Amino acid sequence: MGILAWIVLGLIAGAIAKVIYPGRQGGGILGTMLLGVIGAFIGGSIYSLLVHNSLQIAATSFSIPGIAIAVLGAIIALFIWGALNRRSVV
Repeated sequence: MGILAWIVLGLIAGAIAKVIYPGRQGGGILGTMLLGVIGAFIGGSIYSLLVHNSLQIAATSFSIPGIAIAVLGAIIALFIWGALNRRSVV
């Protein structure tokens, strides 16, 4: 997949994940794209693990199922990011 398709997929997946995931997330357009691209890798890897029974670092394709998998991966990435950045108030 070309770099432009990666950017578009990342923007779409990251934006949808930020709308679906509850709470307030920081980051602008660049953070949203990065979140979506990371989500595409997370979702693609989990998909290959479930379907092919082997863990491969793979990304999703630029299609409707690919976007859905990338959005699920981006939601997982948002959850992990939120868990790592929680600050305890004393």
